[in-house]
Amino acid sequence: MTNANQNTVVLVEQLIAGEEKAFILVMDKYHQKLLMYAYGLSNDYPQASRYSANVFLRLWERRQNINIRESFQGLLYKSVYNEFIDNIRKNKPTTSLDEAYWNAVNIAVDDTNSQLLEDKIRLIKRKWSIYPQKCQAGFLLSKQDGLTNIEIAEYLNISIKTVEYQLPMPYNIIRKGREVKIKKLVFDVPLYG
Repeated sequence: MTNANQNTVVLVEQLIAGEEKAFILVMDKYHQKLLMYAYGLSNDYPQASRYSANVFLRLWERRQNINIRESFQGLLYKSVYNEFIDNIRKNKPTTSLDEAYWNAVNIAVDDTNSQLLEDKIRLIKRKWSIYPQKCQAGFLLSKQDGLTNIEIAEYLNISIKTVEYQLPMPYNIIRKGREVKIKKLVFDVPLYG
């Protein structure tokens, strides 16, 4: 187990024990990442802020139910995704076409579907070259290495504002690809039968 993983396990154990300092550290470490992910899903900053705030509120309320053996970061991301889907379901239209559309959305955004994940990776690789090299490097440092925006800015010797501006850019590829995939799924899904 790496030091980073060990530190996360200790932090989660402290959170489960009800230590407020651990909760504050968790919020500091994951708030920006979850906010960016929520914004990538909703394309609505105020809504994304509500999603991430709700996730942290529920995390504190349900901290004793956290399973240490699962990926803690994965739990947080899945919680944001569930907030997003719950919001969609609350405002869910009732027509058959709309129902088919939202079923397709659920299929298209499910990261556990390996074919869709492979499609996303191919899409990013195909469109990747349009982004500046430091944007590409920042995205990889964030997603592969789990660095914070401040750490990325220091590592790449760029401003934090540049990181905050460029980090969501690759998500636009995924979002646009998702929209195409959703349209294809909706219009290829038979409505009756």
